[in-house]
Amino acid sequence: MPHSASAAGRSAPSPRPARGRREPKRAHPDHEVARGLKGVIATETRLSHVDGERGVLVIGGFPVETLAPHAAFEDVLFLLWHDRVPTADESTHLRRDLAASRAMPDAALPLLRAAAARSLPAMDALRMSAATLSLSDPAPDDPSRSANLARAVRAVATFPTLAAAYARLCEGRAPLTPRGDLGHVANYLYMLSGDTPSPNSTRALETYFNTVVDHGMNASTFTARVIASTRSDLISALVGAVGALKGPLHGGAPGPALDMVFEIRRRAAASGRSLAEEAGAWVRETLTHGDRVMGFGHRVYKVRDPRADVLGEAARDLFVDHRDRALYDDVRAIEGVVVHTLGKLKPGRRLETNVEFYTAMLLHGVGLPTELFTPTFALARAGGWTAHVIEQLDQDQLIRPESRYVGGWDRTWA
Repeated sequence: MPHSASAAGRSAPSPRPARGRREPKRAHPDHEVARGLKGVIATETRLSHVDGERGVLVIGGFPVETLAPHAAFEDVLFLLWHDRVPTADESTHLRRDLAASRAMPDAALPLLRAAAARSLPAMDALRMSAATLSLSDPAPDDPSRSANLARAVRAVATFPTLAAAYARLCEGRAPLTPRGDLGHVANYLYMLSGDTPSPNSTRALETYFNTVVDHGMNASTFTARVIASTRSDLISALVGAVGALKGPLHGGAPGPALDMVFEIRRRAAASGRSLAEEAGAWVRETLTHGDRVMGFGHRVYKVRDPRADVLGEAARDLFVDHRDRALYDDVRAIEGVVVHTLGKLKPGRRLETNVEFYTAMLLHGVGLPTELFTPTFALARAGGWTAHVIEQLDQDQLIRPESRYVGGWDRTWA
């Protein structure tokens, strides 16, 4: 049948919905989709502030460069949990509570042995064993703030025991019993090696813990807060956070940054060319192959990562009397060449040094193998995770964003 003149040039009308059925509500096409929630402010927090344009990180009201090199990690935990610096008595009390809470649940050791038998990644072992912490909760049904603070203490205290035990099991060695006479960071180093760590190593790692304890609404922190927003428990939120941190787009890759330094040194020794020449050539080759230069550039910071400065100074202090002081000098030289070369090859990208570069240097300097770099990050970030979970529970607001549907409509099920 031919069209009528009145209908010519018009699109066919949309079919009416079946009788008794509502037409589905469709998302407005002009509403912007914030993919990855970039730029979306989901909540308010007093815990940390990140300004990527100016290269500023504030933790609990203190600039990271003021707090991290000087504070004890236990005092930073108190600051995040209570929003103030502890008194001397409060600091002593928290240290004692942490030291008394380091033993892992009985169920954790068989689980870690099974994971080691399969050579699972350390982050998987930490995620699975962290879930056993619910077994040591004396009041699992108590939702009070005081009960959650007690859970936070037990979780932060136990995470290093779990990580160190797994590392030793993977090496065929028996886990060590935590020492109550050592601070939080020193005890972790002891449980890995069996030796009392030097003050220099302890201070370097403590500076690292303080530097990365919290960093705005990153993926793992957001994961923990989403879980807590459902009124779930703190341990569930921490297990989710560990799972999120395992991903290489979040947990980072300080190991490859260290590998880059060793490869450039090896090539310079083999070719007879200077370290600077080999560093420049390495960057050009890496970019030509479409690969990323690890340790440079950041999703948030458009200038030099302030944490890189803090950890760079900590590494310098660590390597003053270190047996491999030449490595630190080479790292500094390589850093300068890489930043300069990236600036020439990627103008406008502002690919400055990020936290991963000096993290690799510092963790290597205190004797950690590369497979423990990300788990050690988790041990430090657990302080921030627990503080965010408690803050989210206090706010008691379900996090429930929306999505835009782009699938089909009015399909018929045959």
